[in-house]
Amino acid sequence: MKFRQGLRISCVFTGLTFSAAAQANESDEDQQRADIIVTGLRDGYVPQDTSAAKVALPLRDIPQSIAVVPAEVLRDQRALSLQDAVRNVPGVTLASGDGQRDEFRVRGFTAIADQFVDGFRDDALYYRDLSNVDRVEVIKGPAAVLYGRGSSGGLVNRVTKKPDGNITALVLSAGSFDSYRGELDVGRLDQTSNVGFRLTGAIEDNGSFREQQFLKRFALAPSLLIGSGQDTTILLQADYINDRRLMDLGVPALNGRPVDVPRSTYYGAANARDADLAHSEVLSQRMAVTHRFSDTLSLRNGFNHYRYTLDRQSTIPSAVDPVAQTVTLEHSRFDRDEEGWSNQTELTQKLNLLGTAHTILYGFEIAHQSKGSQRFAGRTVAVTSIFDPILPVVDNDSFNTFTDNSVTRLDTRGLYVQDLIDFGHGIKAMLGLRHDWFIQKTDRRLPGQTDLARTDRNWSPRAGLLFQPDAAQSYYVSWSRSFQPSAETFALAANNTDIEPEQTTNKEVGAKYTLFGGRLSVQAAAFILRRTGIKGTDPVTQRIFPIGTQRTRGVELSATLDLPENFRAIAGYAHLDTRITESATPSLVGKRATLTPLNSASLFFTKTIATRYGFGGGINYVGDRWADPANTTVLPSYVTLDALAWAQVGPVRLQLNAYNLTNKRYIIAGHGTSPILNLPGAPRSVIGTARFSF
Repeated sequence: MKFRQGLRISCVFTGLTFSAAAQANESDEDQQRADIIVTGLRDGYVPQDTSAAKVALPLRDIPQSIAVVPAEVLRDQRALSLQDAVRNVPGVTLASGDGQRDEFRVRGFTAIADQFVDGFRDDALYYRDLSNVDRVEVIKGPAAVLYGRGSSGGLVNRVTKKPDGNITALVLSAGSFDSYRGELDVGRLDQTSNVGFRLTGAIEDNGSFREQQFLKRFALAPSLLIGSGQDTTILLQADYINDRRLMDLGVPALNGRPVDVPRSTYYGAANARDADLAHSEVLSQRMAVTHRFSDTLSLRNGFNHYRYTLDRQSTIPSAVDPVAQTVTLEHSRFDRDEEGWSNQTELTQKLNLLGTAHTILYGFEIAHQSKGSQRFAGRTVAVTSIFDPILPVVDNDSFNTFTDNSVTRLDTRGLYVQDLIDFGHGIKAMLGLRHDWFIQKTDRRLPGQTDLARTDRNWSPRAGLLFQPDAAQSYYVSWSRSFQPSAETFALAANNTDIEPEQTTNKEVGAKYTLFGGRLSVQAAAFILRRTGIKGTDPVTQRIFPIGTQRTRGVELSATLDLPENFRAIAGYAHLDTRITESATPSLVGKRATLTPLNSASLFFTKTIATRYGFGGGINYVGDRWADPANTTVLPSYVTLDALAWAQVGPVRLQLNAYNLTNKRYIIAGHGTSPILNLPGAPRSVIGTARFSF
């Protein structure tokens, strides 16, 4: 019923907006129509435009740091996960995500719910697949003015492949640890009927350097485009992902460092393939209708629906005895069942007013999510040696006592406006404002429990000023603010129902350069981020505890170079000085944010030889990180080296990627709140790929 209600509201609102816009168009019917200009991303490493502002704008016109990882980088690195993609983005670090989902820290702040696809919120807790991804955009700093709640340090938006041409591609890969993956990409666009379709898919069956670890995945994504290049276009898309893997949270820590054991050592059940599983299934559908009334007025209505289920069982370290040198293993079960929809109606208008040029976006968003959660009481299943663990056999069926059985319903209403003002003489301003109504209700179904609810109303403003002395330079200053409700991802609980939303403010100055005819792009940004009222969740007890106010002072540098017949490169550096400045727990004051190094850097390049051959390589540096808010356990710094070689033989591209050439031992991710859940990085490995294009 909620779904149908949202669909009806969407249709009514769209109809009213179409009617109003049509009247405006009729009054302007005698105006001379100019040539249509289509903007987009050029193939290569250097991005020209972005969808981050929800209006087709050059990157240089947005007073905000935005990183784009294009398809060519994903191809050359043979990126197989979202984690692989964002390693190219300065200021982004990895978290283990409870062994069930993509999770990142952006500028020192968790982005657990700040996942988007084509501008729609995608906060279900699962691992995404890249087979249907054209590029990955990371929008730095608060972005609530357009996207709503969340996004303290930034958000990650996947831009999907569309029916934009004729393509037939088959990609086959095989690599270390019995890893196999196949991908299909077929698309057609008929210029006579202006109708196109595209079908992408992937099958993956991987082993791992970790004991008992495995991954089995299937992904399929069809899409249909009607009216390509016309005033009215309709885009229909669907995505399906089935992901089954071992839930693995890594190795414990002893005396402030991850324990020194072989990186394959697993701390879980002896029958982990049956007992320690994370199985997620996601089906989503999107529809976007775009109508161009004139060169200065266009309307877009987008609708997204998803269904997500998760079956998770896990055995993880819950405590360490440094004297006895033992680790306690605890097993638990957890299920999620979610469904939701959202609708965005956006009107874009260009006008001249009092000698200034305006590009204005008016938007209305309505969304509903129903998130079911079932948690079963966990218990200790073993106390064993930390250096030579003897793993227990676990019977999942014996864990059947509920500690949580609830459904949380989230309703969002958001009105927003954004205006890019061109004053001339190289001076521009971007102003934006959004108001959200965020309604949360949790139906708790265990005996003796009462239902919980709260409603938050928040303003999310943004203001930025740009100075562009010529086509190659753009300098900006900006200020923005966002909010993070108490239960934006998880259920309301008695200990967070009365807690006001966290608030994040960002002050930023930056510069963007487009040089050598657009072949070199450079971005630099310095910022101060401040988030108040931060809370943490214990991974074992799920108890919420206050952390306080966190401040991040940072500098980010990034560059992309694209000489397609010769040399390509993508590079980044981040310096993030994070501190807890206020806390109800005095011992946390002065501590650094978890999983966030003071310094990190990356570089990846490719060199083409005689147009048919090439090689490349990369280096990735991550400084020391703290595993927990109390800063008791450090994850040591590391450097990894990668290499690439490829050859084009007729319609086939043969490619060999090698990772961690020096076989460096390191910790790639931690949990973020626990000091004893630290995931080792992979040893030296290779993957060979054959890409057939017809």
